[in-house]
Amino acid sequence: MAPETATVELAFSPLPAHVRTARLIATAVARRGGVEESLLDEVRLAVGEACSRAVEAHRKQCPEEPVRVELRDGGDRFVVVVTDRVPDDDPTRSGGPEPVDLTELNGELNLGFAVIAGLADDVNIASTPSGVEITMSWPVKKD
Repeated sequence: MAPETATVELAFSPLPAHVRTARLIATAVARRGGVEESLLDEVRLAVGEACSRAVEAHRKQCPEEPVRVELRDGGDRFVVVVTDRVPDDDPTRSGGPEPVDLTELNGELNLGFAVIAGLADDVNIASTPSGVEITMSWPVKKD
């Protein structure tokens, strides 16, 4: 089995119009990577939700910083990582990535995380002092 490699990396300014582009690219790469056709809507919606959350956070706190999306295939999973650069303001955080409650970040209710968890096959949301990283994956059909 070949290791996962970064197939596509996106960095876009935090504008809502760019979320659609990220969804379209993610869906195209997922299709090419072997994700079942029946899962492509879930990929599209989960990536859209993660990118929309990041865009909203950036627009409020760091509008000059780009949102980053990494799409990986080549293994038995299609992996999408959406990273924002909005710092976690928890002064007790040690500095390493820490799991995030799917409904709460910085004391605010975040239903978007719960939506993402319902759409992606596997989800890991981690918060660091430099931002939030949402990793989602879906199985790839084997030939």
